[in-house]
Amino acid sequence: MCKIDGNLTTLELIHQAAKAEFLEKGFKDASLRNIVKSVGMTTGAFYGYYKSKEELFEALIGEHYAYLLNCFHKAQKEFAQLPYERQPEVMSDISGACMFEMLHYAYEHLDECKLILCCSEGTKFSGLIDEMVEIEVEGTHAYLKVLKELGRPSPQIDPTLEHILITGMFHTFFELVIHEMPLQDAENYVNEMRAFYTAGWMKIMGQ
Repeated sequence: MCKIDGNLTTLELIHQAAKAEFLEKGFKDASLRNIVKSVGMTTGAFYGYYKSKEELFEALIGEHYAYLLNCFHKAQKEFAQLPYERQPEVMSDISGACMFEMLHYAYEHLDECKLILCCSEGTKFSGLIDEMVEIEVEGTHAYLKVLKELGRPSPQIDPTLEHILITGMFHTFFELVIHEMPLQDAENYVNEMRAFYTAGWMKIMGQ
């Protein structure tokens, strides 16, 4: 939980108080009045900084949400641009590097990432996993076309099963962050998780 430090600027105090309130209660139940009161300012003075609770929440986590999403999207794009014959060889390496980059970033910005994952209901930031699932589904379909072009076609994958498995993968990954596993343990779990899902997808794809 974030502690309020008096040796900060007014804006920094607002952010620290807001982070504590959002982490404790989530966005929907967080009280802007409590945030303002804990900083010792009036609501009118607060509106000189932000127009709403939503804008304040975005100030705390917007860049971190964008970083995680862009990191994953960039990895997918880089993979798709590789020559077809190379994609099966490096698929695990590229996805693994992306997972570790997101993990390390999340641990460097743990409170903000927990706000996204656990406290963002009621905001436009509550759908991080859904957005990643959509990107992964599109990437999977593109890769299936690559396999077909390489003469290694995959059996038809049931769309519902595909969605369940991909969603489960991301929930498994972000559980490490939510429960604040020691980083070394989290890294080991990511390796095990990747091995598990890679073997499963290879089986489903008939590779």
